[in-house]
Amino acid sequence: MALPLGDPAQNAALARGEHDDPFAYLGPHRLSRGNWVLRVFRPGVESVTLLPGGRGHEPVALGPGDRDGVFAAKLRSDPGAYRLRMRGRGSEWEEEDPFRFGPVLGEMDEHFLSEGSHLDLWKVLGAHPLTREGVAGVHFAVWAPNARRVSVVGDFNHWDGRRHPMRRRGSTGAWETFLPGVSEGARYKFELRGADGAVLPLKADPVGFGAEHPPATASIVRDPGGKEWRDGDWMNRRGEAIRHDRPIAIYEVHLGSWKRADQGARPLSYHELAGDLVPYVRDMGFTHIEVTPISEHPFDGSWGYQPIGLYAPTIRHGTLGEFRDFVEACHAAELGLILDWVPAHFPTDAHGLGRFDGSALYEYADPREGRHRDWNTLIFNYARHEVRNYLIANALYWMKEHHVDGLRVDAVSSMLYRDYSRAEGEWVPNVEGGRENLEAIALLKRMNEVVYGECEGVATFAEESTSFPGVSRPAGAGGLGFGYKWNMGWMNDTLDYMKRDPVHRRHHHHQMTFGIHYAFSENFVLPLSHDEVVHGKGSILARMPGDDDQRFANLRAYFAFMWAHPGKKLLFMGQEFAQGREWSHDASLDWHLLGEARHAGVQRLVRDLNRLYRSTPALHELDCEGAGFEWIEADAAEESLYAWLRRGRGGAPPVVVVCNFTPVERAPRRFGVPAAGRWIERINTDGAEYGGGGRGNFGSVRSEAVECHRRPHSIEIRLPPLSTLIFELER
Repeated sequence: MALPLGDPAQNAALARGEHDDPFAYLGPHRLSRGNWVLRVFRPGVESVTLLPGGRGHEPVALGPGDRDGVFAAKLRSDPGAYRLRMRGRGSEWEEEDPFRFGPVLGEMDEHFLSEGSHLDLWKVLGAHPLTREGVAGVHFAVWAPNARRVSVVGDFNHWDGRRHPMRRRGSTGAWETFLPGVSEGARYKFELRGADGAVLPLKADPVGFGAEHPPATASIVRDPGGKEWRDGDWMNRRGEAIRHDRPIAIYEVHLGSWKRADQGARPLSYHELAGDLVPYVRDMGFTHIEVTPISEHPFDGSWGYQPIGLYAPTIRHGTLGEFRDFVEACHAAELGLILDWVPAHFPTDAHGLGRFDGSALYEYADPREGRHRDWNTLIFNYARHEVRNYLIANALYWMKEHHVDGLRVDAVSSMLYRDYSRAEGEWVPNVEGGRENLEAIALLKRMNEVVYGECEGVATFAEESTSFPGVSRPAGAGGLGFGYKWNMGWMNDTLDYMKRDPVHRRHHHHQMTFGIHYAFSENFVLPLSHDEVVHGKGSILARMPGDDDQRFANLRAYFAFMWAHPGKKLLFMGQEFAQGREWSHDASLDWHLLGEARHAGVQRLVRDLNRLYRSTPALHELDCEGAGFEWIEADAAEESLYAWLRRGRGGAPPVVVVCNFTPVERAPRRFGVPAAGRWIERINTDGAEYGGGGRGNFGSVRSEAVECHRRPHSIEIRLPPLSTLIFELER
């Protein structure tokens, strides 16, 4: 029969999980004439007793629940901070009623959520442990504007979506609830009923700060605040380390395969990486670590480039707090940390963002706009202001909450063009009829404006492989606003040259010089990244021609060419000691190779190149300015010789670089220099300490008043086969 003070239709809707406004019905509500009613929905419970919060109030038994599980009682006054006593299946327990707590989100939160401008989005959405009215619990909030009903489910409610439905927050599209008794470490998901009435597969939290270890897919309650950071000194001066006139040498790492523990059975934890990776990178002379995406992702083989949880550091290496300890260890070692960030696409896994509330919410609805064919993934709807807010706030989250020093933005080219990897007729033009994705361009500009405006001393890096203009020009000046751009053209041209037999290189001579024509059009990073050692490409060493000695000599000469070339440097892990096989994401690097002299020699060379690069102003101060570079010899194609001059600011001693990319010794060979004096041989890649033949110029050469290369002074040097030599004018 119908309950007193109850509505059978609403009771039945609760039991079916179809009630569209449970907070208007459950919990305490004032009736006319000062009376109150309390309604509680507890399916499977035999009895419910109200334990009033005020003194002098007696317990009140709620009217017997019917088969729908709704209990109710009429009260003479506000029950205050009450609790509930339950009985069922031979047990008795007490708990708080989440329906007695009011909203947590405020009016300003609603305003900023509605207009898609909440830069602290992670502070209002997600799962946040907090205390309300003296009661500890977790506040849950999620954006799902087209859902009929959203519930939090987890171990704490037997994954029953009827028990903890959430409160809709007006026109914001957000839903929220405070669940007392839930604590950090709890597993949870959201159960949503779509606009068509169908219950969707359980969804992980889009703003979750922790996740179960894959293949499990639940979110984990983690507190995103509360760390007492000890890296204040680094934070105050980190901007100095990322300036255009500073040496930037980046070590790119896939954390899961740099080294593995327990005989290769598991990747290192964040704490183990702090104690092993960080000192190694510091010793090697790099200035920054860049990690492939650590946002939570379901598939190891995506290397993190198909993220599900953009706000959660992957549990593969530890918790959110342990990741922060890793960041702090980087900073204590004077190393900046750059994260690979993926706003270009996301996977279609049922527990992820795809059709999150039963509609194309985060993605474009039209597959011609919303699906990447290359990766079989979904594309964010950059035209929707809430989605732009989600992404921009995520960029800020890593920098503000985790003290990350930079973001490398993946696959920017795929974002910029609507016809990216699409045939004619398989893409939708923009509103102006063009191929550019104007909404994505606006997102990238705004992201960079916000990041640079809100976070001092950080930088953004674009992986952009086309000639899109102004990628690293400020957004206010018509650019995209990135700090740096990866020089993919330089990488493709020079690797193509280096793989050729030296006898044929004279026909491709200007692949090595062409990059200078545009070297100062952007703020470039020269990348030899993970993309160059996967998908059958083999290792960088394996691409070098010749016998074993020649392959190593080619690699050493190429690395020195790269370090002496204008542009910041990036090297993927393993290349610094000439790993021979192609990189595998599920196996450790081949560290045993360092027991062989030639591999150890390459490692020593990279260490020395970093130290020279960092200590020599001429090699970094004008990396992004044409005044810092001058050809000495660019046209010696028949000899495969190159020579150039690097300059710094003011009175910095100039540097002369000479490369011989044939297996033929060139001696004696004369090159014009800009000043008279003694020129110190700072690097000779044929040095015995690097595994070479030990041929060179005995440490230095003195210039002569012999005109050469249109200069009044010159040096005569010995060029070993397949070598690069770097000379600096003695101070």
